[in-house]
Amino acid sequence: MNLAFKNLSIINVLKQAFVITKAFGILLFIIALLLPNIVDSVLIGDFTYFMLWTFCAIGLATMWGYGGILSFGQTAFFGIAGYAYGILTINYGDSILSTWSGLIFALLMATIAAMILGYFMFYGGITGVFIGIVTLSTTLVLETFMSQTAGAQWAIGSARLNGFNGMSGMPPLSLPGWDGIPLKLEGNGFYYLILVLLAGVYLFVSRLLNSSFGLTLASIRDNPRRAEMLGIDIRRYQLLVFVLGGMLSGLSGALYTIWGSYITPSSMGLTAAAMPVIWVAAAGRKNIFMTVVMTVLLVWLSQWLAVYGQEYAMILLGMILLFVILAAPNGLLPWISGKVTELFSKNNMAKNHHKGKNNE
Repeated sequence: MNLAFKNLSIINVLKQAFVITKAFGILLFIIALLLPNIVDSVLIGDFTYFMLWTFCAIGLATMWGYGGILSFGQTAFFGIAGYAYGILTINYGDSILSTWSGLIFALLMATIAAMILGYFMFYGGITGVFIGIVTLSTTLVLETFMSQTAGAQWAIGSARLNGFNGMSGMPPLSLPGWDGIPLKLEGNGFYYLILVLLAGVYLFVSRLLNSSFGLTLASIRDNPRRAEMLGIDIRRYQLLVFVLGGMLSGLSGALYTIWGSYITPSSMGLTAAAMPVIWVAAAGRKNIFMTVVMTVLLVWLSQWLAVYGQEYAMILLGMILLFVILAAPNGLLPWISGKVTELFSKNNMAKNHHKGKNNE
């Protein structure tokens, strides 16, 4: 009987947490919708930058938190998509068709790259920590290769790769205008585009992970041998979630290139490759909503500290990662809420004990 009541109380707590999270998410979305009417254009540009990284983080959280696949290759797909967008749009101009085709082409290139790498990894029997090694090596090889493409021979049509300096001058996305002149999606327009994309991706991934696909991923993560004995094709599921993560990272890369009108090899280097891992680890890996919130907070914190020196941001993020690994494996906010709850419960126990003594 006590066990039944305990299970019932746990279910009630989970339901309350779900309702609170949903209400908080709706509130944040409403605030985000109203933000361009509250702050200036500079801050809107900053918030656009913060949000475009969330797609990369959502992809890694899906792979790592639900699929058990720790990848350091997200920025490789990020960079592939960024360069793909630049190559197509520099060659074909800034028309509505070419810019949106560039975005689709960028996503396609990132997806194909993730599919090829994932196929050879998972069907080649690579598991566990070796996936992290292979993906990190892929990222470093790609960064090194792109850094040495400074010569004039390294060009695709009119698009020069420019080595370490990267590519620049990529046009923004455009929409049809009332007078026939394309309307460029910049400033508030691009901010709202990313906000709508983020809401759509969040809802899609959340629904996917709450479906049979997500349950199968969780069973593979917890016990791959048992899942395989039950007839589940674990390699196929691992490949699918890896491709999804690569595509979402590619979306971040394409949007980053559109936002800043440039892409460089350093955007997929060792430091950049570690950032999504820190964001997702700090969010607890298995919570997509907290992944979005934590990514925005930590990217904002990194940008703020970078004003005083890039090394300060790296030191702080490294300390956060160490703390999460050693003390808060379920994420920073669950750890903080647990400590606050523990503190309040101790205070209540002390008060009750004090009242009991007074009654005696």
